[in-house]
Amino acid sequence: MANQTYSKEVLQQQVNVLDLKEVPSLLLKNVTYLHSYLHTWMKGNIWIYGERIVYVGKEIPEDASNIMDCSDMVAVPGYIEPHAHPFQLYNPVSLAHQAAQFGTTTLICDNLSFLLGLSTEEAHRLLDELRSLPSTLFWWSRFDAQSLLNDEASMFTDESVKTWLDHPLVVQGGELTGWPRLLQGDDNMHAWVRYAKENKKRMEGHFPGASEKTLAKLMLLGAESDHEAMTADEVITRLSQGYYVTLRDSSIRPDLETILVQLLDKGIDRFDRLFMTTDGSHPFYYEHGMSNVLIKKAIDLGVPIIDAYHMASDNIARYYGMDHSYGNIATGRVANINLLSSKVEPTPVHVIAKGTVVRNNEEDSNMPKMPSLKLEWQLTEEDFQFASQAGMHLVNNVIAKPYVSEQDLSVNQLSQEQDECLLMMVARDGSWRLNTVVKGFAQIDGLASSYSGTGDVLLIGKCRQSMIRAFNRVKEQAGGIVIVQGGEIRAEIQLPIFGSMSQKPFNQVIAEEREIIQTLKNAGYAFHDPAFTLLFLTATHLPFVRITQKGLIDVKNQEVIISPVIRKGF
Repeated sequence: MANQTYSKEVLQQQVNVLDLKEVPSLLLKNVTYLHSYLHTWMKGNIWIYGERIVYVGKEIPEDASNIMDCSDMVAVPGYIEPHAHPFQLYNPVSLAHQAAQFGTTTLICDNLSFLLGLSTEEAHRLLDELRSLPSTLFWWSRFDAQSLLNDEASMFTDESVKTWLDHPLVVQGGELTGWPRLLQGDDNMHAWVRYAKENKKRMEGHFPGASEKTLAKLMLLGAESDHEAMTADEVITRLSQGYYVTLRDSSIRPDLETILVQLLDKGIDRFDRLFMTTDGSHPFYYEHGMSNVLIKKAIDLGVPIIDAYHMASDNIARYYGMDHSYGNIATGRVANINLLSSKVEPTPVHVIAKGTVVRNNEEDSNMPKMPSLKLEWQLTEEDFQFASQAGMHLVNNVIAKPYVSEQDLSVNQLSQEQDECLLMMVARDGSWRLNTVVKGFAQIDGLASSYSGTGDVLLIGKCRQSMIRAFNRVKEQAGGIVIVQGGEIRAEIQLPIFGSMSQKPFNQVIAEEREIIQTLKNAGYAFHDPAFTLLFLTATHLPFVRITQKGLIDVKNQEVIISPVIRKGF
């Protein structure tokens, strides 16, 4: 699985380096490095030829194309992010570029946006194009869309799912947000899990709040890992049932510190079945890096230093069966190496990815050509017809409970005295709309967003005219998030790729996202990650009510509270 293969000619050249017939392309001289297999620190020289480590040890060549004296540095393996969603306002290229600056040189990525926006053939062609990045992107294959889609059956066919699982860069099935269907005996789910495991692909769960018995059942049915533990007890329950457990520290679930403190207090001293992830956080969360930040937290909290590094490298590589190529420093491995100022400072001084020193070149952030969003329809006053007072009450970034509004929803402007906004979801092609109300979001005149979990357009606000103006600006920009307040555009971020991803350099995306966040906070948004609020309004793996292509849904009972309406002209 995920083997790094080389031609006979390349392999012979690598051997020639050891015979001193060729010189290393890069020599790391006199470096203290982490030897993962001996679980210790060693001193020596690392010979690199092309993208591969060809020797690690005491020997030193007579010459090399590039020599770095690392006497005052420490080398650790390039970090691995095991659970990335590379479409969260950034794009896969800009995320990989930002992550690599801070030492995360391998990412295992969600394929959901490709499923929503491309044919399988187009998506796989893009996966192959992304191989040219200095960072390495592996992928997982979704079995469900984590929402209710009108065309889900045609998107997740037996052929398409198996074609994804057959791709050499796809290392697992999941994440299983649709796990209740597996428990209920869904034939497709069972077949796809079996197919993944027969082809030596891992199966990742998504089991928040699952009981011990439920976890046991899901293990029997094929799950092998999970990233939804929120306490040490939940971690231990998963470990007890045979799971590998990914500890999360994300922009909406910063659980790592709590979990590690609790684990250490309980005397846990084995970390080889634990990983760490940032779980697809939004751009602002990555300003200072990715895995390096998690490793630093773990070290500072008292996790043994080598174990802290292994939770973001060797543990993950061994789980995915790729440790012969990634996740450690040894002969034959891909030369992904972080050079540190000390063992306790995981933010690198230099990053080497595929044998090349990573440079801070923002031009590398350009995404291969991808479809842009085209909204070829108009939003009109006729769309603002509300046949029901039923709505959603946000209680945190992503959880919404059902409630019923007592306001008159036929007016042009809702009262500022009530913490309620109109909420509309309109099909990307303009064919239908779903009108409801949201309480607890913000006192905002108008917000439009093409960034959503289903690819459809969201509109939120108190003022019809402001909502229409925000939508028209999103349309003009070919995708994005736009906020109109007091008759003026106050903040915006352009997202032309699929309507969900920016083409701009990462730091610029961070600045634009922070402006969105601050504008909403000024309007009363009480949480901290509004992009996740927008993304997960449609996510049926979360309680209690969600807006979907099939209507406003009571998730637990799978009941439709409000049905979509076909728009005039469609």
